Amino acid sequence: MAVALGPILKFCGVDDDDVWSVSALVVCGGGEPAPAVLVYDGDKWDAIGAVSLGERRQQKSGYTVWRYRFAIAQKAAQQEIRYTVGSVEYVFMVPPAGGAPTCAYTSCNGFSDAKLMKQVQDKNALWTTMRLRHGERPYHLLLMGGDQIYSDSMWQELRGLKTWAGLSGRERNAAPFPDELRAQVDGFFLENYLERWSQPEVAAMMASVPTVMMWDDHDIFDGWGSYPAEQQASPVYQGIYAIARAYFQLFQLHANAATPPLPLLPNQPGFSYGLRVGGYAILALDLRSERSKTTVMGAAAWHAAYAWLDKQKNCDHLLVMSSIPVVHPDFSTLETLLCALPGRQELEDDLQDHWLSRSHRQERLRLIHRLLDWSAGTGGRVTVLSGDVHVGAVGVIQAQRRDVPANANVINQLTSSGIVHPAPPAMALFYLEHVGARVETVDRGITATMFEFPGTSHRYIGARNFLSLEPDLPQQSAEKRIWANWWVEGEDLPYTKTIHVVK
Repeated sequence: MAVALGPILKFCGVDDDDVWSVSALVVCGGGEPAPAVLVYDGDKWDAIGAVSLGERRQQKSGYTVWRYRFAIAQKAAQQEIRYTVGSVEYVFMVPPAGGAPTCAYTSCNGFSDAKLMKQVQDKNALWTTMRLRHGERPYHLLLMGGDQIYSDSMWQELRGLKTWAGLSGRERNAAPFPDELRAQVDGFFLENYLERWSQPEVAAMMASVPTVMMWDDHDIFDGWGSYPAEQQASPVYQGIYAIARAYFQLFQLHANAATPPLPLLPNQPGFSYGLRVGGYAILALDLRSERSKTTVMGAAAWHAAYAWLDKQKNCDHLLVMSSIPVVHPDFSTLETLLCALPGRQELEDDLQDHWLSRSHRQERLRLIHRLLDWSAGTGGRVTVLSGDVHVGAVGVIQAQRRDVPANANVINQLTSSGIVHPAPPAMALFYLEHVGARVETVDRGITATMFEFPGTSHRYIGARNFLSLEPDLPQQSAEKRIWANWWVEGEDLPYTKTIHVVK
């Protein structure tokens, strides 16, 4: 039995009986039986049954994707769960019943341009750092906020796409998506997942910490959803999207068309989902399935998200995963200066695809109001987790309302990006710092600001980074704070911000 990829762990939720549910994805050669998976329950090894999620092909190679499910009863203390795939043993940690999970957060796990690789000596250096941190204080969840793979190289690598790109705009929009090209694109996505996620540093973490993933544009291709309507609706674009969607569902959500992902929100066309873990709630918003130049998420998807949100009671912290930052400088001025910037393409892509685009501001405003109202009504603290922009940053939304606790008037946004993708050029970082002090008036009585990192005089981390979210341990403090730590390449100590509960 040859394992081509995996195990990849995914968190499926915890039920009212404190049963911690995890799935494991394993990809093997086609036609081979499912590898034996055993889990140690503290007394004996139990076999876990496999479900086939289907066969996939890449050129002459065939693969079968297998899924396994673990159900772990939480106890009063943290548990170490041992499991084996074939003859290889792995370990993941389960927090105590009702306890707050320790989390890592990442985004941008790749390169938008092959030329950027030349800037990076060790592309997976921060995955190694994360593994070391995991050994010191184990992570219970690995939150991955978008661009888990980068698919952009298909435009240069695939013969059929290069031929298509040589057509005129009108011809491209009308051209069919023939079976030969479909097979090329399908094989590309399969190989991309197998190659990127089987790298030892990445694979070690995905086998050791259950993931919570939500896709962004590069999981499809750069800027997906922000193109003109006719181009977006072309057979080739829609064909690529359908393939990317199937692979996202398969590899990141451990599901297929016949077995919907868990725990998906009902009555929506996309993949938004919500999770409860003790005093934490996690809402992962799908900002790509319905995205257009005028829409981020459709009405049904927002209704599903808000309906789930309204049900979350007795919640200390709500973590909202928004792949695109809700709080970030308005780039309208910078867009006119791009021609003067070296390496401008990587930044330009982000400028045309953000929440502050005029056509998306109403959706953003409604989201901000709903999150502030939820915090005021429930006493839960809201924190937005974001990536995409290839810098680390702290954004703060503040409302002037005197009838609620002070912390219910504040939403922090923690941006971490990227764990592999390098930072923007120095001139772009200089511009960000220059405009970062501006206070945005979101609505009457509501402002948004980029804050300086505590203990520093700058607002942006211009280096690769990942984020850890470490709650107060009960034996150390009863405060229930979150200690947010940005671990930065080349620096021994993290940047730290404390998130307090609403009081």
